[in-house]
Amino acid sequence: MKLTVIILTFNEERHLARCIASVQAIASEIIVADCFSTDATLDIARAHSARVIQHEWVNHATQFNWALTQLDADTDWVLRIDADEVLTPALVAEMQSRLPTIRPEIDGVYCGRRMTFQGRLIRHGGVFPVRVLRLFRAGRGQCENRWMDEHIKVAGPTLDLQGEIIDDNLQSLTWWTAKHNSYASREAVDLLNLEYHFMPHDSVARLRGGKQAGVKRWLKEQVYARLPGGFRAFAYFCYRYVIRLGFLDGQAGTAFHFLQGFWYRYLVDAKVAEVKRYIAASGCNVVEAIERVLEIRLKAEG
Repeated sequence: MKLTVIILTFNEERHLARCIASVQAIASEIIVADCFSTDATLDIARAHSARVIQHEWVNHATQFNWALTQLDADTDWVLRIDADEVLTPALVAEMQSRLPTIRPEIDGVYCGRRMTFQGRLIRHGGVFPVRVLRLFRAGRGQCENRWMDEHIKVAGPTLDLQGEIIDDNLQSLTWWTAKHNSYASREAVDLLNLEYHFMPHDSVARLRGGKQAGVKRWLKEQVYARLPGGFRAFAYFCYRYVIRLGFLDGQAGTAFHFLQGFWYRYLVDAKVAEVKRYIAASGCNVVEAIERVLEIRLKAEG
């Protein structure tokens, strides 16, 4: 059985060695799909016997789906993991014992995912652990064609493991906010697409019989996206911080729930409103407005 791990990177020298170390016990091959890093990322990858491939960046979905085309023909399973994530020892042991026994009709495997923020594991707010499909049979899965919050999708049956992936980013808060500013632009594109339909709508959204990711995506697209901009961000923060007890996560947790649960989502709404104002003032179409306001070139996708 050949299991290939795919890690997308750009300047991940702080995290990459730790990530690779967490998967080496189960990986037959590790592929680092890099976007022309300028730090020591490539040296670290090669020092840990990873295969390095490079490709110009469009978005996470495009990069990952391109990496899938670079797999060896004898690959049986694919594991997607971000450079700032690690597999827990319990998940590694579970994969080692369960993978050889999985029935051939099973296409994908779910596991839990948790996140740390400023060194603290977030336990409240109804956010984590989230169930994510990160392990799937080669040729039977691909990433949703989205600009933000993309998931792996498979057509056939799946099963669940109890072990977890931990997202433990070691960068500064300044880096985190800059990254989420970029994320907000990308998520604004997906929200605008729900209204203007300027690109194909690729989604795992499913309410009846859906997994956690599908139900959450359905609620986001069918409920949250239809609420007034700005208000929905405040309502979501109150739900997480008060009703789902996010305040129990302490000082670091308060910062996380406010920044990720309110500031980030309010920023998305503000960017959506900015694009719409530009359309009204200039008379251009939504694709042109996104390029000029958000500096995202949709024509480059694919």
